[in-house]
Amino acid sequence: MSRDDPSNRIEATRTEATRVEATRMVERALADGDLTAAHAAVADLSVELLVDVLERLNKTDRAVLYRLLPKDQAMEVFEQLDPSLQSALVGGLQDDQVASIFADLEPDDRVELLDELPATVAAKLMRGLPYDERELTAAILGYRQGALGRRMSPEFVSLRLDMPVDRALAIVRSRLHDAETVYTLPVVDRNRILVGVVGLRELMGAPTDSVVGDIMNEPYFARATDDAEEAARRCAELKLLALIVVDSETRLVGILTVDDALGILESAESEDQARIGGTEPLRQPYLATPVGQLVRSRVVWLLVLAVGATLTVQVLEVFESTLEQAVTLALFVPLLIGTGGNTGNQAATTVTRALALDDVSPRDIGRVVVRESRVGLSLGVLLGTVAFVLASLVYDASVGAVIGLTLLTVCTLAATVGGVMPLAAKAIRADPAVFSNPFITTFVDATGLVVYFLIAKAVLGI
Repeated sequence: MSRDDPSNRIEATRTEATRVEATRMVERALADGDLTAAHAAVADLSVELLVDVLERLNKTDRAVLYRLLPKDQAMEVFEQLDPSLQSALVGGLQDDQVASIFADLEPDDRVELLDELPATVAAKLMRGLPYDERELTAAILGYRQGALGRRMSPEFVSLRLDMPVDRALAIVRSRLHDAETVYTLPVVDRNRILVGVVGLRELMGAPTDSVVGDIMNEPYFARATDDAEEAARRCAELKLLALIVVDSETRLVGILTVDDALGILESAESEDQARIGGTEPLRQPYLATPVGQLVRSRVVWLLVLAVGATLTVQVLEVFESTLEQAVTLALFVPLLIGTGGNTGNQAATTVTRALALDDVSPRDIGRVVVRESRVGLSLGVLLGTVAFVLASLVYDASVGAVIGLTLLTVCTLAATVGGVMPLAAKAIRADPAVFSNPFITTFVDATGLVVYFLIAKAVLGI
């Protein structure tokens, strides 16, 4: 059924109405101190809707409502909250509740929460874990931030190369409730070196008197030290249910399931989009983010851009005499710098996305320069022609020529610079999104005005 099907839209509308109404009822009940009414307002909600309601409450109300949930339901809800919200919620719960929740988390989810907690709280929670869970969690914590090992799950089912199929099936059945997944089964030798992979379907369909080595396939795998985002993208592109993770000696250490891979990619996409827009990414849902944090996420970039905009002011001062001789030129300044900035931003966004998908790399900078300069030139011809005709009709042909030639030049320059900056950022191991729209806009504004006034002086003879 299509997502645009009327029944889907009606269902989405009903879900949103339920979410909004439940949130209002909870807030009203908690304000009145009526815990029974607050619990009744969410008693029939799904886990997904409960998560949405909790995200919309303030810190105090969130902790109170969470305490009212049944234990099993509370655990499901907690696992679906963002790590930053989990951390905030921990501060409002009692020690025994926190310890119970923490112990029930998967090791990789546990590490994400630990990254958000103060060091003293994290250490206390780690000490309270059973020995085997503490060892699994410590193994993941040993990897650097951003590494695949930090996001993998150490709870998997592995099979031996020489293991009979019936024995392998028995092992899978015994691990159904504690393994992250049983659909992808790594195969190892006696030294735990990865040698193959078996899918659950192939294992169930194999003769019981055969051995795992007879039915295994060539494995796709990644190193625990690899970048988590790159590994997650590979998992998604290959459409794998799980990507096997090994150490530097190809020993099996974990798996990255497809849902965790998609979570990594969603987080990376949100971060890139935030920085392209000139803000720092929020670490929790918008409605749960304090106003002060929203201000901090934006003010730094606004200050940077404000300082950069002084370049534009300096250019205007330098060409003040030119403006005095042809006041009409000032009318077109917003049009020209706006068009240049938009052209550069379009190019930067396109190349940044291509970098994320591994369509291009810094080695392709020459090809990108050629392509974007041709795109910019084509756009400049189209926009410049239209501007020449319109400006000539309203003013005169000389003004039209200045505007047309400036658009031609600015579009070519902006597209080229916009395409190059993300590649340059990648080459120096910086975030391409940071080098994109905000800085390109500032750069193109200043250089575009220089081009504009130089062309005006040459064409108008002023």
